[in-house]
Amino acid sequence: MSGKRLKRQILKKKLFTKNRLVILNEETFEEIFSLKLNLMNVFVVLTGGAIFLIAITTYIIAFTPLREYIPGYASTKLKREATELALKSDSLEKAIKMNNAYIESIKKVLAGDVEVAKLSKDSIMAAEQTAASEVNFKPSKQDSILREKVAQEDKYNLFDKAQTKVNLVLFPPVTGHITDKYDPKNKHFAVDVAVPKNTPIKSVANGTVIFADWTPSTGYVIIIRHGEGIMSVYKHAASLTKTQGDVVRTGEVIAMAGSTGQESTGVHLHFELWKDGFAIDPTNFIEFE
Repeated sequence: MSGKRLKRQILKKKLFTKNRLVILNEETFEEIFSLKLNLMNVFVVLTGGAIFLIAITTYIIAFTPLREYIPGYASTKLKREATELALKSDSLEKAIKMNNAYIESIKKVLAGDVEVAKLSKDSIMAAEQTAASEVNFKPSKQDSILREKVAQEDKYNLFDKAQTKVNLVLFPPVTGHITDKYDPKNKHFAVDVAVPKNTPIKSVANGTVIFADWTPSTGYVIIIRHGEGIMSVYKHAASLTKTQGDVVRTGEVIAMAGSTGQESTGVHLHFELWKDGFAIDPTNFIEFE
């Protein structure tokens, strides 16, 4: 026990023994600076300095932009830009898929390799066909009561305003005799209307020109995209007055009738009408004669 106590006293004496640090001029031995210290002071100062450096480093890494220059730490700006680019790339991917689907639809329009949509004259949307024998046309008791109630209300309603049920009205592109009708069985997804040469061809509705160019088989062709998924196609024109990207209004002249292309059999308008990628009979919605 006495040996251990002696060692402690010796260690304590070494730690707290005061020493003097003196800086002298080498040539004149003049005292320039002196400092009284002991080992304990040195230990405390070094420990405090180390803790201070660790604290400063932690603060810089956690709360200042200087951490971006430390290897292994990503820039906040780079992270934000990477996130924005990821969102943009996702949006672009969706847009590319939509454009590809749209281009495939245009290819089908130009090639005529499509399915035929069966439409009702009362609706521009494809109608589900049901056998007449399966439909019960007799009104139920509740239906009869409701009909009578509505009739009584309408009888004395002076402020009832009539509203159209047609969402889109199509304007005749030309007026003339139909020489070749719509015949999907023979893959003729259009009507051919005979007209004099250079007859103005007009847009059937408001829309945007998505294709306007020359094709070897059908000559000058112009395709217009309208609302509600409808596209109109005009082929064998002598010349075009609109270009791709132009916005047209109902009844606006878009081309002049002619007989261009290898498949043309004379001066006429080859007119097609499409709904959501399906060919439909234009005569169900347009009077050409």
